[in-house]
Amino acid sequence: MASHRKSRPAGTRVAGVRTPALATAALTSVALLSQSANAAPAADGAPSLEEVEKKVDALYRQAESATEKYNAAKERTTKQRKRVDTLLDDVARRTQKLNEAREELGSFAAAQYRTGASAPDTATFLLADSPQDYFDQTQLMSRLTTRQKGAVDDYVTEQSETMKKRREATQGLQSLTETQSDLHAAKATVQRKLSDARAVLSKLNAEERARLAAIEKRKQEEAAAKAAELARQQEAAEKAARRQADTSSPSSSSGSSGSSGSAQSSGSSSSGGSYATKAAKTLAFARAQIGKPYVWGATGPGSYDCSGLTQAAWKAAGVALPRTTYDQVNAGTTVSLADAQPGDLVFFYDDITHVGVYAGNGMMIHAPKPGAYVREESIYYDGESAIHSVVRPA
Repeated sequence: MASHRKSRPAGTRVAGVRTPALATAALTSVALLSQSANAAPAADGAPSLEEVEKKVDALYRQAESATEKYNAAKERTTKQRKRVDTLLDDVARRTQKLNEAREELGSFAAAQYRTGASAPDTATFLLADSPQDYFDQTQLMSRLTTRQKGAVDDYVTEQSETMKKRREATQGLQSLTETQSDLHAAKATVQRKLSDARAVLSKLNAEERARLAAIEKRKQEEAAAKAAELARQQEAAEKAARRQADTSSPSSSSGSSGSSGSAQSSGSSSSGGSYATKAAKTLAFARAQIGKPYVWGATGPGSYDCSGLTQAAWKAAGVALPRTTYDQVNAGTTVSLADAQPGDLVFFYDDITHVGVYAGNGMMIHAPKPGAYVREESIYYDGESAIHSVVRPA
């Protein structure tokens, strides 16, 4: 995949189930929340809650991966359909020109037939397998007038170009058919994975749902603590950078050196201010979408998938992002997590199948997964090892 991928910390990632229904169950089951989050395997051999959680999370991950493949196939289908339509229109225009050239040649043949001049040669030309076969008869060329010769040349040119465009259109239709097949396959995979996840969750009773919600609540608290720690580190780094800047820029400096430094500082400030302005618009849009449902393949305005939200958010700032996470990850400059700024895109997992808009202080706004809603939460919501990279658009 992308060359900028960073290595993953060792350890096993335990992902969470974060649906509003489970959270509600947790709040209404205070007594159950106090139970141990680490449920032991059932005596009858049924999977433990942790195993259920991992299975459901894996299914959602697989569904989201299939969603991005669906988005990519849908985008290719749209582009290919436009190209095929353009080619077919071109073929139709060229066919019309070819017919007009053929009619003009026919009029020459009729005139020659009426006068008795070169009728056999003209008939031979019109019935020949290819114009070139007929042109090999050099005696014919000497009999053609300048106008007739031009008409023949136009016919040959149009015939060649029309055949070329017809072949391109045929190939385009074949590619379109293949992409549509990929689109349908990805859609079927998404629906199957979501159905499997719902089936797993439907087997849990109220107590198990509440205990699962307690596990998720604990993980959210841990993620929030890591976000707060990142915010403290970023704040400390900013203060150190400001102190360093103050130390390296004495007020007594003057001359060309001072002028150069001032110009560089001004340029840097201007660049940063421009990005900050766009990022503010992006975050304002993303924050206004909080509470809207995740729907796979959706790009707004009533619902979104993860990349649909980030694309729409940056569009509000005047920046056009590609449709899929696979392409968005290459649509800017990769920066370190420590240098992340509000508005940056945070990508997740080795296959780059999730993305959110960084909101600052270790938090982001994202469309999490099917069954959930756009929300703001820690970038560590699925563990630090899940973070793939941070990219700054614009």
